[in-house]
Parts: sequence; C-alpha cells; structure tokens
Amino acid sequence: MRKFIITGLLAAAGATSALAQSTPAPQMVPKVGPVTKGPYQPQAILSGGIVMPLYPAGSPFLNAKRVAEAEKYTMDPAVPGRVSRIVNIHNPSIEVHLAGANNTGTAIILAPGGGHSTLVIGLEGADPVPYFFQYGINTIILRNRLRSDGYEPKTDGVYDLQQAIRLVRAHAAEWHIDPHKIGAVGFSAGAELTMASAIQYPEFNSKNGGAALGSVSARPDFVGSIYPGPSLFTPAWTSKNGVPPIPKDAPPSFIAGAGWQDKVHAVWASEYFTAMLNAGIPNVEMHIYARGTHGNGLQYRDFTAEGTWQDRFVHWLRDLGFFSKSGDETLASKDTAAFVAAPPKP
Repeated sequence: MRKFIITGLLAAAGATSALAQSTPAPQMVPKVGPVTKGPYQPQAILSGGIVMPLYPAGSPFLNAKRVAEAEKYTMDPAVPGRVSRIVNIHNPSIEVHLAGANNTGTAIILAPGGGHSTLVIGLEGADPVPYFFQYGINTIILRNRLRSDGYEPKTDGVYDLQQAIRLVRAHAAEWHIDPHKIGAVGFSAGAELTMASAIQYPEFNSKNGGAALGSVSARPDFVGSIYPGPSLFTPAWTSKNGVPPIPKDAPPSFIAGAGWQDKVHAVWASEYFTAMLNAGIPNVEMHIYARGTHGNGLQYRDFTAEGTWQDRFVHWLRDLGFFSKSGDETLASKDTAAFVAAPPKP
C-alpha cells in the first residue's frame, strides 16, 4: 500500500512538472519597437491604442541625432504586462483611446508626472483610461520629452503638449471628438505642462503658424492640474522672468491635491489658483484636501478624501457642459466668451 501511495505521488508530481513546462508565455505584453534607420516608432502600451508621433520626420522640434533611439520601459514588478515607466523619449507621441458608443465628444490628453526624469505612464497614463471611458470621454496618453534625456520641460515639454492638442483637434472629425471639448489633465510634473498650456497657447500659435498643423489652435478647452509641480507664477520663476500674462480667454482650470502631507505641491497649486482667480478667469475650481499623498493617481487610497478628486473633476466637467451633446456649445465656452466681451473695469 505504501509503495502504491509513493508511486502515485511521484506520478502526480511528474504530471504537475509536465504541465508547468507546457505553460505558454504571456501574450500581448507591451514591448519596445525595433530600432530602424528612421525615427523610432512608439508602440501602444494598452490594447487598441492609436499611436501617432507629434511631429513629422525632420521637424526642427526633434533632435535628429537621437530621434531613432528606442524608448526604454520599466515593467511593473507586481502586475505582469503593465508598463510602469518610460524614459528615452526622443520621438514624442500620443496614444489615443476612443470612447466608442457612449462618446460625449470630450477628449482628455493625459500628461503623466515623474519629476521630468521619467514618465509614470502606468499610474498616471494607462490607469485613467478605463475610468474616463465609462463616462464617454476619449483619452489620449501623452509621451513627452524629459529633462533627464536632455530636454527643457518649460519649452520642449510644453511644446509637446501644445502640439498634442493641435494633433487631436486636427483629427477631431475622424475620431468623433468635438474640437471645442479638448482638454488636458496633468499629474505633478505633467501638471506643470498643463498649467503652462493654459496661458502660453497664444505665443505657441503665433510662433508656429507656418509649422505642421500651424492653422490649428493649441488652446486647451479645459485643464486639470493634479498635485501640481511649480507653475510660472511661483516666486522663483516670476523674480527672474516676471509675471506671465494671462490671456483673457484662458480656459477653465481644475486643481486638486493634498495639503498637510503634500504641502509644497499645495502651495504651488494655490499660487496658480490665485493668479487665475485674480485675473477673473471663469470656472476655476480647487480642492486641497486635509490628508492624502503625492502620486496618488486615481486610487481611492486609504479612504482619504483626496482619493475622490476624480469624481469632483467629473462633476466639474458635467457642470461646465462637457457632457452635453457633441457640437453643443458648453457653458464653459459661453462664460469665457462673455468674460472676453465684457468691458474692462475702470
């Protein structure tokens, strides 16, 4: 009997071993594209993504010496097949995920953070896509150039976001996106880009009128700045460069972050909010929560109030008319037009 049991156990172990050896490799795991003689072609990190470089080959915005280099991925050790971070971005791009049958016509360009040294594309790029999809919002993940790769965020990074807005607007009809409902949401370092895009689009439009998509406006229709880095209104910037002018038709802004546990980012958020508020820009909203963490993404972490910022953001979008029928003028647009038309105060 004992011999029979041992023989059976050995047989079972052998069967298990055979099964383990026959397990196939995971499928559809994102991987870096091949290096060719031409510009590197970015690859989708989520199934179904439409990937488009921001600039045509040979564009003066690109570093010709490095544009063929492949991006470098850091995979998530806890979630197989998930890209956590990306660096070595020399051919910046967008990855488009359309909303399908529930499409409201609204589109959000997501600008991940990472301190300008890496792009936290998993937490702050890929993860928000299904959340906004359930509300009929089209999402576009931005892969912008980084300081760690030799670029300047206040110029190159902001240019990438502004060009992304242009590119999405140029394809709006094809993608069933309302050209007047295209905004950007940035996280941390990515929020620095969105805050700059809210005030610097007239300069970008005027300087790049003859470039690719030069006839398309780079003005975002709304911006979100989540636990933002320093804006152009921080004393460190204004003491050297002066206070940047705020266009009268600057878009509405939504700002969120934690206070006590993320104080420096709350201060930066407050500086941007105060500047917009003093300029009279309509529909600026800010939520600084008592508790929370930096780099929270969309996580309902530890049941803190900060973990619900995305719900407040969706409510704000709905209040401003971005969930109305595609093609209908939003309340945000009406308020901006009324503010621009109002006579200057004495």
